[in-house]
Amino acid sequence: MPCDMAPILELSREFNLAVIEDACEAFGAEYRGQRAGTLGDAAAFAFYPNKQITTAEGGMIVTDDRRVATLCRSLRNQGREGECSWLCHSRLGYNYRLSELHCALGVAQMERVDEILAAREHVTALYSKFLSDVPEIALPASSANGRRSWFAYVIGVKPTSFTDSPETLRDRLMAGLRDRDIECQAYFPAIHRQPYLREVTILPHRPLPRTEWASNTCLALPFFATMSALQVVQVCSAIREILQDAQPDARPAQTVLPIDRRVASAIR
Repeated sequence: MPCDMAPILELSREFNLAVIEDACEAFGAEYRGQRAGTLGDAAAFAFYPNKQITTAEGGMIVTDDRRVATLCRSLRNQGREGECSWLCHSRLGYNYRLSELHCALGVAQMERVDEILAAREHVTALYSKFLSDVPEIALPASSANGRRSWFAYVIGVKPTSFTDSPETLRDRLMAGLRDRDIECQAYFPAIHRQPYLREVTILPHRPLPRTEWASNTCLALPFFATMSALQVVQVCSAIREILQDAQPDARPAQTVLPIDRRVASAIR
């Protein structure tokens, strides 16, 4: 979901700053009618297998600045310049080339990108339908400024009458899903808590309560374009069972999901 880019772009103009978009998970998203990745001076996209489209591995940089494009082509190609001979290196570079084979896979995916994005939106709609009445679950927010592109479906765990804290309940929910062979992940951990940043002492000088709360209570559910309604219902049924078992006296017993009827309704 693109952030509010207007004030960022205004600041960049005021202080003559470059704006680089991390659009790795925003392929197909839009901000006020403009595609994510086209708002700043340059943007990065990633095509790992779990992204909206994939080249199996790798990514791309987009820019309309000729100088930046020339520099990036050199850096990805071991520091060679376009006019240099094959063994002439004008700067320190890297082997970041995306192979022709990977690109062919990406081009084929691009030919059906609207279909892929629509399928992912359909899966999110199913999840939201089947989880909207679960009081312990916070659904992903909608975008106020345009189209959201669905890379993952991440729920939050809210404080309720449960005796467990939201953090403990999230961990219990994650363990319960995995016990049922349903893969899920606490997505993402807070960056400032990563071992490397702690080791080099690049830490905030004050607490980051919103970041830490989101990190402690989020959970990414299984999500892919070809996910069926039945698979979504199975995940949602497991979530309801785990929450009910976690605190059976906190609320009246409920039927987990009338699966046949709800799946039929979802398919229609």
